[in-house]
Amino acid sequence: MNDASSKKAGKILLIFLVIVGGFCIFLGTTFYHIFAERKLPNLQAKRIENAIRGSIYSSDGFVLASSKKVYKAMVNTYNIDPQKKDLFVNLFSIYSQIPKNEIVSKLQKKGNVVLSYNIDSKTASYLKQLSIKLNSLDVFRAYENENGSVFKYGLSIVESGESRDYLYNDTMEPILGYINKQNEEDITRVNGVKGIEKSFNEELEPLSDLLMSGERDIGFNVILNKDSTFQERKDGYNVISSIPLKLQKKVEQIIDENLRLLNAKEIIVGIMESKNGKILSLASSARFNPNAITKEDYPNLNASAIEYSYEPGSIIKPIVYSVLLDKNLINPDETIFLENGRYKLRNFYITDTRHLGEARIEDILLYSSNIGMAKISQRLVPEEYYADLKAFGFGEKSGIDLPYEKEGTIPEIKRLRSEVYRATVSYGYGLRTTFIQMLKAYNTIINHGVAYTPYLIEYIQDSKGIRYKLKHEAPIRVISDKTASEVKQTLIKVVTQGGGRSAQVLGITIGGKTGTAHIAQGGQYVRKYNSSFFGFAADKEGREYTIGISVFEPNEEKAYFAATTAIPLFRQIVELLIKENYLIPEVVIAEKGQ
Repeated sequence: MNDASSKKAGKILLIFLVIVGGFCIFLGTTFYHIFAERKLPNLQAKRIENAIRGSIYSSDGFVLASSKKVYKAMVNTYNIDPQKKDLFVNLFSIYSQIPKNEIVSKLQKKGNVVLSYNIDSKTASYLKQLSIKLNSLDVFRAYENENGSVFKYGLSIVESGESRDYLYNDTMEPILGYINKQNEEDITRVNGVKGIEKSFNEELEPLSDLLMSGERDIGFNVILNKDSTFQERKDGYNVISSIPLKLQKKVEQIIDENLRLLNAKEIIVGIMESKNGKILSLASSARFNPNAITKEDYPNLNASAIEYSYEPGSIIKPIVYSVLLDKNLINPDETIFLENGRYKLRNFYITDTRHLGEARIEDILLYSSNIGMAKISQRLVPEEYYADLKAFGFGEKSGIDLPYEKEGTIPEIKRLRSEVYRATVSYGYGLRTTFIQMLKAYNTIINHGVAYTPYLIEYIQDSKGIRYKLKHEAPIRVISDKTASEVKQTLIKVVTQGGGRSAQVLGITIGGKTGTAHIAQGGQYVRKYNSSFFGFAADKEGREYTIGISVFEPNEEKAYFAATTAIPLFRQIVELLIKENYLIPEVVIAEKGQ
Protein backbone atom coordinates (compact mmCIF):
# COMPACT_ATOMS: atom_id res chain seq x y z
CA MET A 1 0.00 0.00 0.00
CA ASN A 2 1.47 3.33 -1.01
CA ASP A 3 1.79 6.32 1.24
CA ALA A 4 -1.22 8.10 -0.28
CA SER A 5 -3.49 5.16 0.43
CA SER A 6 -2.22 4.89 4.01
CA LYS A 7 -2.93 8.55 4.73
CA LYS A 8 -6.40 8.25 3.25
CA ALA A 9 -7.18 5.15 5.38
CA GLY A 10 -5.91 6.97 8.48
CA LYS A 11 -8.19 9.92 7.85
CA ILE A 12 -11.17 7.65 7.35
CA LEU A 13 -10.37 5.82 10.60
CA LEU A 14 -10.01 9.12 12.49
CA ILE A 15 -13.36 10.34 11.17
CA PHE A 16 -14.93 7.04 12.13
CA LEU A 17 -13.50 7.23 15.63
CA VAL A 18 -14.73 10.82 16.04
CA ILE A 19 -18.21 9.78 14.91
CA VAL A 20 -18.23 6.78 17.24
CA GLY A 21 -16.92 8.89 20.12
CA GLY A 22 -19.55 11.55 19.50
CA PHE A 23 -22.23 8.90 19.36
CA CYS A 24 -21.02 7.43 22.65
CA ILE A 25 -21.12 10.86 24.27
CA PHE A 26 -24.63 11.35 22.93
CA LEU A 27 -25.76 7.98 24.29
CA GLY A 28 -24.07 8.64 27.65
CA THR A 29 -25.73 12.03 27.96
CA THR A 30 -29.08 10.58 26.98
CA PHE A 31 -28.84 7.76 29.50
CA TYR A 32 -27.69 10.19 32.26
CA HIS A 33 -30.71 12.43 31.75
CA ILE A 34 -32.99 9.40 31.60
CA PHE A 35 -31.77 7.70 34.77
CA ALA A 36 -30.23 10.51 36.80
CA GLU A 37 -32.39 12.31 39.44
CA ARG A 38 -33.82 15.44 37.88
CA LYS A 39 -33.56 18.72 39.85
CA LEU A 40 -36.92 20.26 39.10
CA PRO A 41 -38.05 23.59 40.56
CA ASN A 42 -39.73 23.26 43.96
CA LEU A 43 -43.43 23.33 43.24
CA GLN A 44 -44.40 23.26 46.93
CA ALA A 45 -44.89 26.24 49.24
CA LYS A 46 -45.37 26.65 52.98
CA ARG A 47 -46.72 29.57 55.00
CA ILE A 48 -46.56 29.94 58.78
CA GLU A 49 -48.13 32.78 60.77
CA ASN A 50 -47.59 32.83 64.52
CA ALA A 51 -50.55 33.26 66.86
CA ILE A 52 -50.26 35.76 69.72
CA ARG A 53 -51.24 36.02 73.38
CA GLY A 54 -54.79 37.07 74.27
CA SER A 55 -55.64 40.49 75.70
CA ILE A 56 -56.86 41.52 79.14
CA TYR A 57 -59.90 43.82 79.25
CA SER A 58 -61.56 45.86 81.97
CA SER A 59 -65.27 45.23 82.58
CA ASP A 60 -66.12 48.51 80.80
CA GLY A 61 -64.39 47.39 77.60
CA PHE A 62 -60.94 48.99 77.79
CA VAL A 63 -57.87 47.00 76.71
CA LEU A 64 -55.51 46.79 79.68
CA ALA A 65 -52.85 44.51 78.17
CA SER A 66 -52.41 43.33 74.60
CA SER A 67 -49.83 41.66 72.38
CA LYS A 68 -48.62 42.65 68.96
CA LYS A 69 -46.32 41.03 66.46
CA VAL A 70 -42.79 42.32 66.12
CA TYR A 71 -40.41 41.84 63.21
CA LYS A 72 -36.67 41.97 62.62
CA ALA A 73 -34.83 43.55 59.70
CA MET A 74 -31.74 41.73 58.39
CA VAL A 75 -29.23 42.41 55.65
CA ASN A 76 -25.98 40.82 54.51
CA THR A 77 -23.32 43.52 54.33
CA TYR A 78 -21.43 41.69 51.54
CA ASN A 79 -24.43 42.19 49.27
CA ILE A 80 -24.60 45.97 49.67
CA ASP A 81 -22.92 47.79 46.78
CA PRO A 82 -20.26 50.00 48.45
CA GLN A 83 -21.13 52.79 46.00
CA LYS A 84 -24.75 52.75 47.21
CA LYS A 85 -24.24 52.13 50.93
CA ASP A 86 -25.15 55.73 51.82
CA LEU A 87 -28.34 55.42 49.80
CA PHE A 88 -29.25 52.26 51.73
CA VAL A 89 -28.56 53.92 55.10
CA ASN A 90 -30.56 57.04 54.25
CA LEU A 91 -33.60 55.19 52.94
CA PHE A 92 -33.63 52.59 55.72
CA SER A 93 -33.40 55.35 58.34
CA ILE A 94 -36.36 57.21 56.79
CA TYR A 95 -38.56 54.12 56.61
CA SER A 96 -37.63 52.64 60.02
CA GLN A 97 -37.12 55.88 62.01
CA ILE A 98 -33.84 54.42 63.28
CA PRO A 99 -31.03 57.03 63.49
CA LYS A 100 -28.44 56.86 60.71
CA ASN A 101 -25.49 56.60 63.08
CA GLU A 102 -27.05 53.51 64.70
CA ILE A 103 -27.47 51.85 61.29
CA VAL A 104 -23.91 52.72 60.21
CA SER A 105 -22.58 51.29 63.46
CA LYS A 106 -24.36 47.98 62.93
CA LEU A 107 -23.18 47.75 59.33
CA GLN A 108 -19.56 47.74 60.54
CA LYS A 109 -20.07 44.05 61.23
CA LYS A 110 -19.48 41.78 58.23
CA GLY A 111 -21.99 39.21 57.03
CA ASN A 112 -25.58 38.88 58.24
CA VAL A 113 -26.58 41.83 60.43
CA VAL A 114 -29.83 42.37 62.33
CA LEU A 115 -30.63 46.07 62.11
CA SER A 116 -33.61 45.90 64.50
CA TYR A 117 -35.43 43.22 66.49
CA ASN A 118 -38.40 45.35 67.45
CA ILE A 119 -40.23 46.55 64.34
CA ASP A 120 -44.00 46.90 64.51
CA SER A 121 -46.26 45.50 61.80
CA LYS A 122 -46.90 48.88 60.14
CA THR A 123 -43.20 49.69 59.85
CA ALA A 124 -42.51 46.12 58.69
CA SER A 125 -44.96 46.66 55.83
CA TYR A 126 -43.16 49.87 54.80
CA LEU A 127 -39.77 48.14 54.96
CA LYS A 128 -40.98 45.32 52.71
CA GLN A 129 -41.90 47.95 50.13
CA LEU A 130 -38.47 49.51 50.61
CA SER A 131 -36.84 46.14 49.92
CA ILE A 132 -38.49 46.03 46.48
CA LYS A 133 -37.40 49.58 45.78
CA LEU A 134 -33.78 48.87 46.81
CA ASN A 135 -33.65 45.89 44.47
CA SER A 136 -34.90 48.02 41.59
CA LEU A 137 -32.14 50.55 42.35
CA ASP A 138 -29.49 47.77 42.24
CA VAL A 139 -28.41 48.56 45.80
CA PHE A 140 -27.67 44.86 46.28
CA ARG A 141 -25.14 42.87 44.27
CA ALA A 142 -24.13 39.22 44.00
CA TYR A 143 -21.21 38.11 46.16
CA GLU A 144 -18.94 35.09 45.81
CA ASN A 145 -17.63 33.78 49.12
CA GLU A 146 -14.39 31.92 49.78
CA ASN A 147 -16.06 28.59 48.99
CA GLY A 148 -16.98 29.76 45.53
CA SER A 149 -20.67 30.05 46.32
CA VAL A 150 -22.47 33.01 44.83
CA PHE A 151 -25.36 34.54 46.75
CA LYS A 152 -27.44 37.67 46.62
CA TYR A 153 -29.69 38.60 49.52
CA GLY A 154 -31.60 41.82 49.84
CA LEU A 155 -33.27 43.38 52.85
CA SER A 156 -35.18 40.69 54.79
CA ILE A 157 -38.12 41.49 57.07
CA VAL A 158 -39.18 38.45 59.10
CA GLU A 159 -41.42 37.88 62.10
CA SER A 160 -39.46 37.67 65.34
CA GLY A 161 -42.19 37.17 67.92
CA GLU A 162 -44.53 39.33 70.00
CA SER A 163 -44.35 42.16 72.51
CA ARG A 164 -46.75 43.00 75.34
CA ASP A 165 -48.17 46.47 75.81
CA TYR A 166 -49.84 47.81 78.95
CA LEU A 167 -51.88 50.69 77.65
CA TYR A 168 -52.48 52.47 80.97
CA ASN A 169 -48.98 52.07 82.43
CA ASP A 170 -49.26 51.47 86.19
CA THR A 171 -53.07 51.32 86.38
CA MET A 172 -54.38 48.15 88.09
CA GLU A 173 -50.92 47.10 89.13
CA PRO A 174 -49.74 44.95 90.78
CA ILE A 175 -52.84 42.75 90.38
CA LEU A 176 -52.68 42.98 86.56
CA GLY A 177 -49.13 41.60 86.72
CA TYR A 178 -46.38 41.47 84.12
CA ILE A 179 -44.60 39.05 81.75
CA ASN A 180 -41.16 37.83 80.80
CA LYS A 181 -39.86 36.93 77.34
CA GLN A 182 -38.60 33.56 76.16
CA ASN A 183 -37.05 32.56 72.84
CA GLU A 184 -38.58 29.52 71.14
CA GLU A 185 -37.03 28.56 67.78
CA ASP A 186 -36.07 32.14 66.88
CA ILE A 187 -39.50 33.40 67.96
CA THR A 188 -39.95 35.52 71.10
CA ARG A 189 -42.87 34.37 73.26
CA VAL A 190 -44.16 35.97 76.47
CA ASN A 191 -45.28 34.30 79.70
CA GLY A 192 -47.11 35.68 82.73
CA VAL A 193 -45.03 36.11 85.87
CA LYS A 194 -47.39 37.81 88.34
CA GLY A 195 -50.99 38.87 88.79
CA ILE A 196 -53.73 38.07 86.27
CA GLU A 197 -51.03 37.50 83.63
CA LYS A 198 -49.78 34.56 85.70
CA SER A 199 -53.03 33.11 87.04
CA PHE A 200 -54.60 33.08 83.55
CA ASN A 201 -51.40 32.33 81.63
CA GLU A 202 -52.78 29.08 80.22
CA GLU A 203 -55.92 30.78 78.86
CA LEU A 204 -53.98 33.74 77.45
CA GLU A 205 -51.31 31.66 75.67
CA PRO A 206 -51.62 31.25 71.85
CA LEU A 207 -53.58 28.13 70.92
CA SER A 208 -52.21 27.34 67.43
CA ASP A 209 -50.21 29.02 64.67
CA LEU A 210 -51.53 29.31 61.14
CA LEU A 211 -50.00 26.65 58.88
CA MET A 212 -50.56 26.33 55.12
CA SER A 213 -48.65 23.95 52.87
CA GLY A 214 -49.22 22.54 49.39
CA GLU A 215 -48.66 23.26 45.72
CA ARG A 216 -47.74 26.83 44.85
CA ASP A 217 -48.80 29.21 42.12
CA ILE A 218 -46.47 31.42 40.09
CA GLY A 219 -46.44 33.98 42.91
CA PHE A 220 -45.30 31.34 45.41
CA ASN A 221 -48.72 31.40 47.16
CA VAL A 222 -50.11 28.14 48.54
CA ILE A 223 -52.96 26.74 46.43
CA LEU A 224 -55.65 25.52 48.82
CA ASN A 225 -57.18 22.27 47.57
CA LYS A 226 -57.88 18.76 48.85
CA ASP A 227 -54.17 17.93 48.80
CA SER A 228 -53.05 20.99 50.77
CA THR A 229 -52.65 21.28 54.56
CA PHE A 230 -54.37 24.02 56.51
CA GLN A 231 -54.32 24.79 60.25
CA GLU A 232 -56.24 27.83 61.47
CA ARG A 233 -54.48 30.51 63.50
CA LYS A 234 -55.95 30.71 67.00
CA ASP A 235 -54.75 33.46 69.32
CA GLY A 236 -55.04 33.06 73.08
CA TYR A 237 -58.32 33.74 74.85
CA ASN A 238 -59.08 37.28 75.94
CA VAL A 239 -59.61 37.66 79.67
CA ILE A 240 -62.36 40.02 80.91
CA SER A 241 -61.88 41.51 84.38
CA SER A 242 -64.67 42.40 86.80
CA ILE A 243 -62.99 45.78 87.43
CA PRO A 244 -64.14 48.89 85.51
CA LEU A 245 -61.13 50.92 84.40
CA LYS A 246 -62.82 54.28 85.06
CA LEU A 247 -63.58 53.39 88.67
CA GLN A 248 -60.17 51.85 89.29
CA LYS A 249 -58.28 54.89 88.02
CA LYS A 250 -60.30 57.24 90.21
CA VAL A 251 -59.78 55.04 93.28
CA GLU A 252 -56.04 55.02 92.59
CA GLN A 253 -56.06 58.81 92.29
CA ILE A 254 -57.74 59.11 95.71
CA ILE A 255 -55.22 56.67 97.19
CA ASP A 256 -52.26 58.59 95.78
CA GLU A 257 -53.54 61.87 97.21
CA ASN A 258 -54.00 60.30 100.65
CA LEU A 259 -50.59 58.63 100.50
CA ARG A 260 -48.93 62.05 100.26
CA LEU A 261 -51.10 63.53 103.00
CA LEU A 262 -50.51 60.66 105.43
CA ASN A 263 -46.91 59.95 104.44
CA ALA A 264 -47.80 56.25 104.57
CA LYS A 265 -45.81 53.27 103.31
CA GLU A 266 -48.75 51.88 101.32
CA ILE A 267 -52.53 52.19 101.09
CA ILE A 268 -54.86 49.44 99.84
CA VAL A 269 -58.54 49.81 98.95
CA GLY A 270 -60.89 46.97 98.06
CA ILE A 271 -64.49 47.24 96.84
CA MET A 272 -66.57 44.09 96.48
CA GLU A 273 -70.17 43.51 95.45
CA SER A 274 -71.59 42.09 98.67
CA LYS A 275 -74.04 39.69 97.02
CA ASN A 276 -71.54 37.69 94.97
CA GLY A 277 -67.86 38.40 95.74
CA LYS A 278 -67.18 40.29 92.51
CA ILE A 279 -64.27 42.71 92.96
CA LEU A 280 -64.98 46.18 91.55
CA SER A 281 -61.67 47.64 92.65
CA LEU A 282 -58.53 46.33 94.30
CA ALA A 283 -56.14 49.25 94.32
CA SER A 284 -52.75 49.90 95.84
CA SER A 285 -50.51 52.94 96.06
CA ALA A 286 -47.50 50.65 95.48
CA ARG A 287 -47.70 50.39 91.70
CA PHE A 288 -45.24 50.09 88.80
CA ASN A 289 -45.21 50.45 85.03
CA PRO A 290 -44.90 46.92 83.53
CA ASN A 291 -43.77 48.41 80.22
CA ALA A 292 -40.52 49.55 81.85
CA ILE A 293 -39.79 47.82 85.17
CA THR A 294 -36.80 49.29 87.01
CA LYS A 295 -34.82 48.11 90.02
CA GLU A 296 -36.71 50.62 92.18
CA ASP A 297 -39.96 48.83 91.26
CA TYR A 298 -38.91 45.47 92.73
CA PRO A 299 -40.57 46.03 96.16
CA ASN A 300 -43.88 46.80 94.40
CA LEU A 301 -44.02 43.71 92.19
CA ASN A 302 -45.83 41.67 94.87
CA ALA A 303 -49.54 42.30 95.45
CA SER A 304 -49.70 43.25 99.13
CA ALA A 305 -53.47 42.70 99.22
CA ILE A 306 -52.88 38.93 98.96
CA GLU A 307 -49.17 38.43 99.66
CA TYR A 308 -48.65 40.49 102.83
CA SER A 309 -50.06 39.38 106.20
CA TYR A 310 -50.28 41.57 109.28
CA GLU A 311 -51.83 41.68 112.73
CA PRO A 312 -55.24 43.24 112.04
CA GLY A 313 -56.01 44.91 115.36
CA SER A 314 -59.60 45.79 116.26
CA ILE A 315 -61.11 45.01 112.85
CA ILE A 316 -61.11 41.35 113.96
CA LYS A 317 -63.55 42.12 116.80
CA PRO A 318 -66.81 41.82 114.77
CA ILE A 319 -65.63 38.40 113.54
CA VAL A 320 -65.06 36.97 117.03
CA TYR A 321 -68.23 38.74 118.25
CA SER A 322 -70.18 37.02 115.42
CA VAL A 323 -68.88 33.60 116.42
CA LEU A 324 -69.89 34.11 120.06
CA LEU A 325 -73.33 35.43 119.11
CA ASP A 326 -73.94 32.59 116.66
CA LYS A 327 -73.21 30.06 119.43
CA ASN A 328 -75.51 31.91 121.86
CA LEU A 329 -72.55 32.54 124.15
CA ILE A 330 -73.36 36.26 124.43
CA ASN A 331 -76.44 38.45 124.50
CA PRO A 332 -75.98 41.99 123.11
CA ASP A 333 -78.13 43.41 125.93
CA GLU A 334 -76.20 41.61 128.65
CA THR A 335 -74.14 43.90 130.90
CA ILE A 336 -70.44 43.45 131.48
CA PHE A 337 -67.94 45.25 133.68
CA LEU A 338 -65.17 46.86 131.60
CA GLU A 339 -62.87 47.52 134.56
CA ASN A 340 -62.76 51.31 134.07
CA GLY A 341 -60.23 50.92 131.25
CA ARG A 342 -57.55 48.71 132.85
CA TYR A 343 -57.73 44.95 133.34
CA LYS A 344 -55.17 42.43 134.55
CA LEU A 345 -55.32 38.97 132.99
CA ARG A 346 -52.72 36.68 134.56
CA ASN A 347 -49.57 38.79 134.42
CA PHE A 348 -50.77 40.74 131.40
CA TYR A 349 -52.48 44.15 131.44
CA ILE A 350 -55.16 45.03 128.90
CA THR A 351 -56.21 48.66 128.47
CA ASP A 352 -58.95 50.60 126.68
CA THR A 353 -58.83 54.15 125.34
CA ARG A 354 -62.26 54.72 126.95
CA HIS A 355 -62.46 54.14 130.69
CA LEU A 356 -65.82 52.37 130.84
CA GLY A 357 -67.43 50.68 133.80
CA GLU A 358 -70.69 48.74 133.41
CA ALA A 359 -71.71 48.44 129.75
CA ARG A 360 -73.81 46.35 127.42
CA ILE A 361 -71.99 43.65 125.47
CA GLU A 362 -72.96 45.39 122.23
CA ASP A 363 -71.05 48.44 123.52
CA ILE A 364 -67.85 46.37 123.28
CA LEU A 365 -68.03 46.84 119.49
CA LEU A 366 -69.46 50.35 119.59
CA TYR A 367 -66.53 51.62 121.67
CA SER A 368 -63.97 48.99 120.61
CA SER A 369 -63.22 47.63 124.07
CA ASN A 370 -60.20 45.32 124.24
CA ILE A 371 -61.16 44.41 127.81
CA GLY A 372 -64.66 43.43 126.79
CA MET A 373 -63.38 41.24 123.94
CA ALA A 374 -60.81 39.65 126.24
CA LYS A 375 -63.54 38.70 128.70
CA ILE A 376 -66.16 37.34 126.30
CA SER A 377 -63.59 35.43 124.21
CA GLN A 378 -62.95 33.19 127.24
CA ARG A 379 -66.38 31.66 126.61
CA LEU A 380 -65.06 29.92 123.49
CA VAL A 381 -63.34 26.59 123.92
CA PRO A 382 -60.00 26.39 122.02
CA GLU A 383 -61.24 23.86 119.46
CA GLU A 384 -64.25 26.04 118.61
CA TYR A 385 -62.16 29.18 118.50
CA TYR A 386 -59.73 27.64 116.01
CA ALA A 387 -62.45 26.05 113.85
CA ASP A 388 -64.52 29.22 113.65
CA LEU A 389 -61.58 31.40 112.67
CA LYS A 390 -60.91 28.86 109.92
CA ALA A 391 -64.57 28.94 108.88
CA PHE A 392 -64.32 32.71 108.42
CA GLY A 393 -61.35 32.13 106.08
CA PHE A 394 -58.39 32.92 108.32
CA GLY A 395 -55.32 30.71 108.15
CA GLU A 396 -56.16 29.62 104.60
CA LYS A 397 -56.31 31.12 101.13
CA SER A 398 -59.35 33.17 100.18
CA GLY A 399 -59.43 31.51 96.75
CA ILE A 400 -59.15 34.77 94.82
CA ASP A 401 -58.00 34.22 91.23
CA LEU A 402 -54.49 35.60 91.76
CA PRO A 403 -51.24 33.65 92.21
CA TYR A 404 -48.96 33.43 95.27
CA GLU A 405 -51.69 34.17 97.80
CA LYS A 406 -50.52 33.84 101.42
CA GLU A 407 -52.54 31.99 104.04
CA GLY A 408 -51.75 34.16 107.05
CA THR A 409 -51.51 32.46 110.45
CA ILE A 410 -53.82 31.71 113.34
CA PRO A 411 -52.71 30.21 116.67
CA GLU A 412 -52.81 26.46 117.06
CA ILE A 413 -55.40 24.94 119.39
CA LYS A 414 -52.83 24.33 122.11
CA ARG A 415 -51.95 28.04 122.15
CA LEU A 416 -55.63 28.99 122.33
CA ARG A 417 -55.84 27.05 125.59
CA SER A 418 -54.05 30.04 127.08
CA GLU A 419 -56.45 32.70 128.42
CA VAL A 420 -54.02 35.40 127.30
CA TYR A 421 -53.89 34.06 123.73
CA ARG A 422 -57.68 33.79 123.56
CA ALA A 423 -57.84 37.41 124.71
CA THR A 424 -55.18 38.92 122.43
CA VAL A 425 -56.52 37.16 119.34
CA SER A 426 -59.99 38.57 120.05
CA TYR A 427 -58.74 42.12 119.56
CA GLY A 428 -56.35 41.44 116.69
CA TYR A 429 -52.95 40.34 118.00
CA GLY A 430 -51.33 36.92 117.90
CA LEU A 431 -52.70 36.14 114.43
CA ARG A 432 -51.88 37.44 110.96
CA THR A 433 -54.35 38.03 108.14
CA THR A 434 -54.17 39.35 104.60
CA PHE A 435 -56.25 42.24 103.32
CA ILE A 436 -58.30 39.98 101.04
CA GLN A 437 -59.03 37.51 103.87
CA MET A 438 -60.43 40.36 105.97
CA LEU A 439 -62.51 41.69 103.07
CA LYS A 440 -63.97 38.21 102.53
CA ALA A 441 -64.69 37.80 106.27
CA TYR A 442 -66.54 41.12 106.49
CA ASN A 443 -68.48 40.29 103.36
CA THR A 444 -69.64 37.10 105.08
CA ILE A 445 -71.28 39.17 107.83
CA ILE A 446 -72.67 41.73 105.41
CA ASN A 447 -74.08 39.11 103.02
CA HIS A 448 -76.36 37.18 105.42
CA GLY A 449 -73.62 34.97 106.88
CA VAL A 450 -72.65 33.39 103.56
CA ALA A 451 -69.00 33.39 102.42
CA TYR A 452 -68.34 34.11 98.75
CA THR A 453 -64.98 33.62 97.07
CA PRO A 454 -63.68 36.99 95.83
CA TYR A 455 -62.87 37.08 92.13
CA LEU A 456 -61.37 39.45 89.56
CA ILE A 457 -62.16 37.69 86.27
CA GLU A 458 -65.70 37.17 84.97
CA TYR A 459 -65.25 35.85 81.42
CA ILE A 460 -62.83 34.52 78.86
CA GLN A 461 -63.48 35.30 75.21
CA ASP A 462 -62.31 33.46 72.10
CA SER A 463 -61.09 35.00 68.84
CA LYS A 464 -64.63 34.91 67.44
CA GLY A 465 -65.93 37.09 70.26
CA ILE A 466 -67.80 34.30 72.08
CA ARG A 467 -67.70 34.78 75.86
CA TYR A 468 -67.54 31.99 78.41
CA LYS A 469 -68.53 32.86 81.98
CA LEU A 470 -66.16 31.42 84.55
CA LYS A 471 -67.47 29.26 87.36
CA HIS A 472 -66.50 30.24 90.88
CA GLU A 473 -66.61 28.23 94.06
CA ALA A 474 -70.05 27.74 95.57
CA PRO A 475 -70.83 30.03 98.54
CA ILE A 476 -70.64 28.53 102.04
CA ARG A 477 -72.76 29.43 105.05
CA VAL A 478 -70.57 30.37 108.02
CA ILE A 479 -73.03 31.92 110.49
CA SER A 480 -76.80 32.15 110.52
CA ASP A 481 -78.67 34.88 108.68
CA LYS A 482 -80.07 36.05 112.04
CA THR A 483 -76.59 36.42 113.55
CA ALA A 484 -75.24 38.21 110.49
CA SER A 485 -78.17 40.63 110.51
CA GLU A 486 -77.67 41.48 114.20
CA VAL A 487 -73.93 42.08 113.80
CA LYS A 488 -74.55 44.13 110.68
CA GLN A 489 -76.92 46.37 112.64
CA THR A 490 -74.26 46.74 115.32
CA LEU A 491 -71.73 47.81 112.66
CA ILE A 492 -74.22 50.48 111.57
CA LYS A 493 -74.42 51.65 115.20
CA VAL A 494 -70.60 51.86 115.31
CA VAL A 495 -70.89 54.50 112.57
CA THR A 496 -73.98 56.31 113.88
CA GLN A 497 -73.22 56.13 117.62
CA GLY A 498 -69.71 54.80 118.18
CA GLY A 499 -66.17 55.44 117.00
CA GLY A 500 -66.93 55.52 113.28
CA ARG A 501 -69.18 58.59 113.14
CA SER A 502 -67.02 60.44 110.62
CA ALA A 503 -67.70 57.69 108.04
CA GLN A 504 -71.34 58.77 107.64
CA VAL A 505 -72.56 59.89 104.22
CA LEU A 506 -76.03 61.44 103.90
CA GLY A 507 -78.60 59.14 102.32
CA ILE A 508 -76.40 56.01 102.43
CA THR A 509 -76.46 53.24 105.04
CA ILE A 510 -72.93 52.66 106.30
CA GLY A 511 -71.53 50.24 108.85
CA GLY A 512 -68.01 49.25 109.74
CA LYS A 513 -65.25 48.90 112.27
CA THR A 514 -61.95 50.70 112.78
CA GLY A 515 -58.65 49.12 113.72
CA THR A 516 -55.29 50.61 114.67
CA ALA A 517 -52.64 47.94 115.23
CA HIS A 518 -49.12 48.29 116.57
CA ILE A 519 -46.40 46.79 114.37
CA ALA A 520 -43.96 44.32 115.88
CA GLN A 521 -40.28 44.58 114.92
CA GLY A 522 -37.45 42.60 116.44
CA GLY A 523 -39.78 40.77 118.81
CA GLN A 524 -41.37 43.86 120.34
CA TYR A 525 -44.02 46.40 119.40
CA VAL A 526 -42.66 49.73 118.18
CA ARG A 527 -44.21 53.12 117.55
CA LYS A 528 -45.45 52.18 114.07
CA TYR A 529 -49.02 51.38 113.14
CA ASN A 530 -51.33 49.94 110.52
CA SER A 531 -54.78 51.52 110.50
CA SER A 532 -57.88 50.09 108.84
CA PHE A 533 -61.59 50.51 108.34
CA PHE A 534 -63.67 47.62 107.00
CA GLY A 535 -67.40 47.82 106.44
CA PHE A 536 -70.10 48.36 103.85
CA ALA A 537 -72.17 50.99 102.08
CA ALA A 538 -75.72 50.40 100.84
CA ASP A 539 -78.57 52.39 99.35
CA LYS A 540 -82.33 51.93 99.53
CA GLU A 541 -82.49 50.34 96.07
CA GLY A 542 -80.51 47.30 97.20
CA ARG A 543 -77.04 48.22 95.96
CA GLU A 544 -74.49 47.16 98.54
CA TYR A 545 -70.70 47.04 98.59
CA THR A 546 -68.21 45.64 101.06
CA ILE A 547 -65.31 48.07 101.35
CA GLY A 548 -61.93 47.66 103.00
CA ILE A 549 -59.30 50.33 103.66
CA SER A 550 -55.83 49.64 105.05
CA VAL A 551 -53.22 52.34 105.61
CA PHE A 552 -49.82 50.82 106.31
CA GLU A 553 -47.45 52.82 108.49
CA PRO A 554 -48.89 56.33 108.31
CA ASN A 555 -46.78 59.07 109.84
CA GLU A 556 -46.63 58.13 113.52
CA GLU A 557 -45.77 61.70 114.53
CA LYS A 558 -49.07 63.01 113.19
CA ALA A 559 -52.44 61.33 112.76
CA TYR A 560 -52.16 57.55 112.63
CA PHE A 561 -55.41 56.34 114.24
CA ALA A 562 -57.93 54.81 111.84
CA ALA A 563 -60.40 57.58 112.69
CA THR A 564 -58.08 60.14 111.09
CA THR A 565 -56.55 57.97 108.34
CA ALA A 566 -58.76 55.12 107.10
CA ILE A 567 -62.23 56.56 107.82
CA PRO A 568 -61.79 59.80 105.81
CA LEU A 569 -60.52 57.67 102.93
CA PHE A 570 -63.51 55.31 103.30
CA ARG A 571 -65.85 58.28 103.10
CA GLN A 572 -64.13 59.50 99.91
CA ILE A 573 -64.59 56.06 98.34
CA VAL A 574 -68.31 56.05 99.20
CA GLU A 575 -68.68 59.55 97.75
CA LEU A 576 -66.93 58.33 94.59
CA LEU A 577 -69.36 55.41 94.31
CA ILE A 578 -72.22 57.92 94.53
CA LYS A 579 -70.65 60.16 91.90
CA GLU A 580 -70.17 57.21 89.54
CA ASN A 581 -73.78 56.04 90.12
CA TYR A 582 -72.90 52.82 91.92
CA LEU A 583 -74.88 54.14 94.90
CA ILE A 584 -77.97 56.38 94.85
CA PRO A 585 -78.47 58.37 98.09
CA GLU A 586 -81.96 58.32 99.54
CA VAL A 587 -82.30 62.12 99.23
CA VAL A 588 -81.79 61.83 95.44
CA ILE A 589 -84.49 59.15 95.21
CA ALA A 590 -86.91 61.42 97.11
CA GLU A 591 -86.25 64.30 94.72
CA LYS A 592 -86.90 62.08 91.71
CA GLY A 593 -90.24 61.01 93.16
CA GLN A 594 -91.56 64.59 93.47
